[in-house]
Amino acid sequence: MKEQILGTGLSGLVGSRVVELNPDLNFVDASLESGVNILDKKQLKQFFKNNPGASTIIHFAAFTDTNAAWNQKGDKNGLCYQLNVDGTQNIVDLCKEYRKHLIHISTDFVFDGTKKTVYTEEDTPHPLDWYGETKYLAEKLIIDSGLPASIVRIAFPYRALSNTKVDFVRKILNKLQNNKPVTMFTDQKTTPTFIDDIGLGLRFFMDKKPLGIYHLVGPTSQSPYDTAKNIAQVFDLNANLVKSSSLEDYLQTPNARPYAKNLSLSNQKFSFESGFFPRNITAGLQELKRQLSLLPSLQS
Repeated sequence: MKEQILGTGLSGLVGSRVVELNPDLNFVDASLESGVNILDKKQLKQFFKNNPGASTIIHFAAFTDTNAAWNQKGDKNGLCYQLNVDGTQNIVDLCKEYRKHLIHISTDFVFDGTKKTVYTEEDTPHPLDWYGETKYLAEKLIIDSGLPASIVRIAFPYRALSNTKVDFVRKILNKLQNNKPVTMFTDQKTTPTFIDDIGLGLRFFMDKKPLGIYHLVGPTSQSPYDTAKNIAQVFDLNANLVKSSSLEDYLQTPNARPYAKNLSLSNQKFSFESGFFPRNITAGLQELKRQLSLLPSLQS
């Protein structure tokens, strides 16, 4: 019999790939489609009661539209706060009641980007925007609860295909394939992560249930401009279509939403303990290209 893993958000960009890459596990999703709203504690409790055999729940469900979140800044009645904080509180309460290990998916946006070197799990978060603030509040309530949990931060995930959301790599690729210019920051650093590596790397947390905070991210931190150049190179597209812009200049514009300048994350703790090494940006893009080549009609 397959081991049962409970989940939230398993139909999303990352969660759906986790299910695909771990076919030997029986994932049961708490979602609106399955009749479970994580903001409805009664529904959620029934979900826990109906699945007593699972020892673990992996919590992906979140409000991730950062621009829409910024428009809700400070609003605890807004959907961003409700999903990311109140929904997580409901999950935590029921994990304690039913003795489940929680794998909580968090984000690099908990950091403000002022550090000059890579962020590790030992660094204290200080989010700049409302999305990051709500995700950090969720982390804190998990830690304060004393619940046995793995908090797993991921960053700038990308994959070959998704029916739910087009990630940043596919957006850039689609423009370049249609000979449209792409303008990207040269003075910001991010840590792109191939979703297949997230899907495979999360197996460590499902199997071993380590406690604490981990960065499950790629080993490459670089500017979005350089990432777009990488995409053009791997896919043999016109790199001259990639244009440079400045985050510093953008932040001077009226009503600019804050962006962290440095979101370089270290994955050393995760790789050391798990023995799993996520692919760098070039290797990830090469595998993405290979997967797309198997489905030529869906490449654009």
